[in-house]
Amino acid sequence: MSTAVTRARRALTGATTLLWAAIVVVPVYWLVVTSLRTRADFTADSPLAPPGHPTLDNYRTVLDGDFTTYLLNSVLVTVATVALTVLFALMAAFAIVRGAGSRLSRVSFRLYLLGLAIPLQAVIIPVYLLIIRMRLYDSLLAIVLPSAAFALPITVMILVSFLRDVPRSLFEAMIVDGAGDWRMLLSLAAPLARPALMTVAVYDGLQVWNGFLFPLILTQSGDKAVLPLALTLYRGQFGIDVPATMAAVVLSTLPMFALFVLARRQLVAGLTAGFSK
Repeated sequence: MSTAVTRARRALTGATTLLWAAIVVVPVYWLVVTSLRTRADFTADSPLAPPGHPTLDNYRTVLDGDFTTYLLNSVLVTVATVALTVLFALMAAFAIVRGAGSRLSRVSFRLYLLGLAIPLQAVIIPVYLLIIRMRLYDSLLAIVLPSAAFALPITVMILVSFLRDVPRSLFEAMIVDGAGDWRMLLSLAAPLARPALMTVAVYDGLQVWNGFLFPLILTQSGDKAVLPLALTLYRGQFGIDVPATMAAVVLSTLPMFALFVLARRQLVAGLTAGFSK
């Protein structure tokens, strides 16, 4: 009886895994296949059928436009946002962990956690007014600063969870050697937190790379557009060039995919560390 139940569970698990794989793979397959079709074939062929006349014209159309400008803007915004977020989050997490037990540390950490409960859409108007008052409207910095602010709470939470598992004896040993807080931060906390830093960098980078609301509200010039916003430019007066749009989507995902492949070991280590308690 137990053997039959075990086999049934395994079969159910296998079927669920295959279903989940299909849910993930089929949209990616459709995306790539559609990017290789002509506009005529897109309306005539079956959505999941291989392209009858595969072509790279859609990719040429995208690359011949201002795609490189949009790509560069996205890279600049993502790198700047991630750098600011990781830098300030690491310092905040270190201060919270080192001051563990104090009232100021507890209140500070709760304030960061409170930021997780504030939806971006609820504060977009105040953010817009602040950017206008700071005279940063229609600039890449107008995207970087709010994006970094909204990425701080989750980043601080992850880094605090990780740094709490660092033995206090290591900090005490450095204090005995005469090290100050900055020395402990740079020589102890930052190297030990490298997996967690890589994890939050990839996570925050992905969120910023796919961000749409801030670029839509806080910029208006074409030369300040980032990739998610630029994808809407393939919409014409009477329709949407779907194959060209899918080609642009494929090209826009390649940098993040390459980053994930290069950082996958550190990412997995960061996801599994720091939560043992």
